Amino acid sequence: MLPILARLHTEIKNKSKELQSGAAKGAKEVEKARNTTQKHIELLGQQTANFESTGGKMHSHEDPYVVQRQVLYRLNKQLLEENNSRHDLISVQNNFSTFENHIIEVIQQALMAFNQLVGGQAQKNQQLYGDMLGAAQRVPLDFEWANFTVRNAHLLIDPSEPDRKVDAVRFPNEDHKSTKPLIEGTLSRKSRNKLSMAGYTTSYYVVTPSKFLHEFKDNDNFRTDPQPQISIYLPDAVIGATNGEKFNVKGKDVSKGFGSKLSGSSEIAFKAHTAEDAAKWSEIIRIAAGATGPSVPTTTSDPTSPVSPIDEKKRIVSQPPGYTEEHPATTSAAAPAPIQTQGITGGQTVETPTSTVPGSAIGKAPEKI
Repeated sequence: MLPILARLHTEIKNKSKELQSGAAKGAKEVEKARNTTQKHIELLGQQTANFESTGGKMHSHEDPYVVQRQVLYRLNKQLLEENNSRHDLISVQNNFSTFENHIIEVIQQALMAFNQLVGGQAQKNQQLYGDMLGAAQRVPLDFEWANFTVRNAHLLIDPSEPDRKVDAVRFPNEDHKSTKPLIEGTLSRKSRNKLSMAGYTTSYYVVTPSKFLHEFKDNDNFRTDPQPQISIYLPDAVIGATNGEKFNVKGKDVSKGFGSKLSGSSEIAFKAHTAEDAAKWSEIIRIAAGATGPSVPTTTSDPTSPVSPIDEKKRIVSQPPGYTEEHPATTSAAAPAPIQTQGITGGQTVETPTSTVPGSAIGKAPEKI
């Protein structure tokens, strides 16, 4: 009996060590993932408070919309760790049920061996040991485990409960107004590399209440960390008029933080699915761009002419693609004659007086947006 029971004792000790090491490791990973999620939720609270206090003037990586998407990414990783740990613990529970059966079986085998060894003793002793064997054999294999699960039901995991999902989790500031986009969807952007043969590439674009135009690869919050590929602060940008399905935005990409301050502005050509979509995007972008910053007065024959307010030192008259220029043959020596610029598609005439102020774009041929 002693070798059989010694092996069983060793198996029980090893099983106990296995449980302690496995459960502790899984718990540490879950705790680490929860701390990471909590830090980003607190960061979202800070950025939404900054949004309220600064009126939406912030860096692109501080945009509450971006931080909210990053919270979802880390929350998804946390739930994956929790669910994996949960499945591991369920597997351990099931293994312990089998192990309990094994313990009962080994004890029964030991008692059976003991009964055989003492079979040559007196009938009284044989009957005594037979009663011991009978008492042990009447114990069901799941007797100890069944009672253990009843006593510790508040500690054990219910295998029938479903896995947790991101959609069912709520966290602070997830519905804050600064996290709700003004408009979002897919647009096609023309490649800025003139040698590229790719033409237009489709990406996911969002205009946020913080007045940023963000470009993302897609609208998936879980596969990769949603970092903007391009971020343009619209109050500092120039928005061109729509031409059918196309419209242009000229501004500086600030998605790279400090490095973006050394880069200049670039003109980006967008293409929507339909002309109505292009008009809708252009209108919302203009509203976001004109919500802050000084408005530049311009004299136009059409008061609804889509001219974006920009800085006085960088005044540019926007025209849709495909326009003609008409210059007077002569100008008066007493006063500079105005330059009339008329777009073929828009039917608008913009008169801007000439200027000799250094660095001013007024008086030059209007740039094509």
